[in-house]
Amino acid sequence: MLDVKEIMSKTKVDPFHLMLSSHGLHLRRGQTRALQINVGFVCNQKCQHCHLDAGPDRRENMSRETMLAVMDYAERSHFDMIDITGGAPELNPHVEELIEKATAMVPRVMFRSNLSALNSETRAGLMQVLKTRQVVVVASFPSLNVSQTESQRGIGIFDTSIEALLKLNRLGYGKSGSGLELNLVSNPSGAFMPAAQDQTEKRFKRILEKNWGIQFNNLFSFANVPLGRYREWLIRSGNFGQYMEKLASSFNPCAVADVMCRTMVSVSWDGYLYDCDFNLAQGIYMGGEKTHVSEMEACPEAGNLIATADHCYACTAGSGFT
Repeated sequence: MLDVKEIMSKTKVDPFHLMLSSHGLHLRRGQTRALQINVGFVCNQKCQHCHLDAGPDRRENMSRETMLAVMDYAERSHFDMIDITGGAPELNPHVEELIEKATAMVPRVMFRSNLSALNSETRAGLMQVLKTRQVVVVASFPSLNVSQTESQRGIGIFDTSIEALLKLNRLGYGKSGSGLELNLVSNPSGAFMPAAQDQTEKRFKRILEKNWGIQFNNLFSFANVPLGRYREWLIRSGNFGQYMEKLASSFNPCAVADVMCRTMVSVSWDGYLYDCDFNLAQGIYMGGEKTHVSEMEACPEAGNLIATADHCYACTAGSGFT
């Protein structure tokens, strides 16, 4: 099998930093307002598009000691938002305590769910915790097509996800006037670019309401990031070079100003800092140095350069990751 460098050498894709330079751009931090916490790579699913290689066989999970260190960092840094992710964050044994501490500290907390883990009987009380603390739920729901969803995420996942959305709706999530925000995230199931976000949202709202009575607030349609298990699949299937060319040809210089890494810092399950969850997956530390949250006095300074690599094309293609 060809390696990534060899494949890239045969494409028409410039290194990402050269694309930025050709447009007179530099990717630097603005004011850091959000802390993203990746509580581990343990997941009940083994999704084809996962940039982290998360799955049931992973053992990396944030300890309570690290979680408390992260909360100490959040307290002294005065973030506006905390974004809890994984793996499946539901499978971290300290996640409910993390939610309670986070919601007491910042005005907005987001919880990223694959829905099936949230629907598990072993996590029966977690939905109520999310409701009580008015946490924003961001749920992965890749497709309205059963076969597409299950080819990406596993047999039976579609029905389990529908059941979880119905439970969230019964709690008030996604309902007008409830104050409980439910957002969906859709990713293509193959080596494709996502459809236009506004059109996809309208279609999802119409079909989910018609077929199941499900309501939600917003839908975000993102390109898959060529890292982890998704990159391995692209290489095995012979699609890696073509997919990178699609991303590069869709580069939107206007999206650079609004990418998430400009206002966010990401912390891994073991407490180390990255510019984003994708750099975390690639092992590219913030500032090029391995820095633990316990060593940071405050937010990263505005104006600092953000570490980039070719996977950044996914965040700047089309409407980008905002």
